[in-house]
Amino acid sequence: MIVVYILIGILVFGILIASHEFGHFITAKACGVRVDEFAVGMGPAIWKKQKGETLYALRCIPIGGYCAMAGEDSASEDPRAFTNQAPWKRILILCAGAAMNFLLGLLVVFFIYLSAWGFYVPVLTGFMEGCPYASPEGLQTGDQFWSIDGHRIYDTDDVGYYLSLGGDSYDLVLIRGERKVVLKDFTMTPQVYDESGKEYFGLYLGNGLERATFGKKLQHTWDTTMQFSRMVWRGLGDLIGGNVAVKELAGPVGIVDYMAETGEQAESFGEALENILLLAALIAVNLAIMNLLPIPALDGGRIFLLLVTCVIEAITKKKLDPKYEGYIHLAGMVLLLGLMVFVLYNDIVRIVTR
Repeated sequence: MIVVYILIGILVFGILIASHEFGHFITAKACGVRVDEFAVGMGPAIWKKQKGETLYALRCIPIGGYCAMAGEDSASEDPRAFTNQAPWKRILILCAGAAMNFLLGLLVVFFIYLSAWGFYVPVLTGFMEGCPYASPEGLQTGDQFWSIDGHRIYDTDDVGYYLSLGGDSYDLVLIRGERKVVLKDFTMTPQVYDESGKEYFGLYLGNGLERATFGKKLQHTWDTTMQFSRMVWRGLGDLIGGNVAVKELAGPVGIVDYMAETGEQAESFGEALENILLLAALIAVNLAIMNLLPIPALDGGRIFLLLVTCVIEAITKKKLDPKYEGYIHLAGMVLLLGLMVFVLYNDIVRIVTR
């Protein structure tokens, strides 16, 4: 079955990348930009068809794809070229790839939750002996944590994480029965409750269960996608802060391998497929966020340089040659390819030596 899961992983990863390019494609078409080619996959074409001004191609390597727009990185006299469009149109086209990834992640999660009959929610199941926070005006057994200091709570780990950030008081929003309870500046400090000398908040946390109505499915679809987004930002923060080494990053090979491993660990094919799809949704959200970072060669870098260019042109009253922006993106692409080769090497070493 490992081969089947590898093939599924390759297919899923290919769809994620192709959907990104499809977002650019449909938005460029809607904005009147000339698209010379839209390809699914990379490498030599196994099928292609010219329809109007656009060549549609299916290529043999099922990872990736591209949307080749006229005048994307150079000056062009064609009024329908990308570089000749209004800044808002170019920004819209550049954002569309990430938006499509995010939308795909959202739809995948919703598809998974369609068959759900219930959802787990983080609830307070009890208190340690002597805990001072249990009272009619404070916390009560059965309370569901909704937010802490404005941060949405999705699971019990979130409760511990946001309480551990410190402070003597917290703004808590709880679900108690059918109503929301707000505890403003609620004082909570860790205390010693046993002989170990270790400090605890004195709360026992667990999972409650709520029925999966259609409305709850929509809510939990959004909540899970937002949770994925927060995981990506935390991971990015750990990477910048040095808590995660660059060698721990995973590229296409590592991601496909992890999908295959996820499938192998499942008890049934149905469970494996569901786990792989949930992982795919996480990766889709990851791609959406990472592509909007202001790094040259990424969509976010293009947007950033476009805004800088607009400011410079507004001050100087002169139009800048797009080739200079192309040089910056080329340099960024070289560095990005170097990082990809490094990550690919680490992925292969990790697979071979485990």
